[in-house]
Amino acid sequence: MSTDTNDAGEGNGTSKIDVRVPDQLLEAIDKEYERRGYTSRSEAIRDALRDWIDPPERLSEEVLDALEDSREQRERGETHSADDVRERLGLDE
Repeated sequence: MSTDTNDAGEGNGTSKIDVRVPDQLLEAIDKEYERRGYTSRSEAIRDALRDWIDPPERLSEEVLDALEDSREQRERGETHSADDVRERLGLDE
């Protein structure tokens, strides 16, 4: 691992590391980072490392199951929009 510091364009207080990744993974990163709004491969990887250190909250299996049930109900036409319910009940927003 290289720990060269203060590389041009990286600003103060940063270190450069060398990481080996499989070619397929690098190709996937290169195809994806711009689509997700990142300006560079490095920016996307830094963000992924931040999430690894401090992961965002994850939905529980129970919540994921409830969401799936809700999607299935919607597909079967068993749900109604809030606007439809308000109108049917005569409620004003």
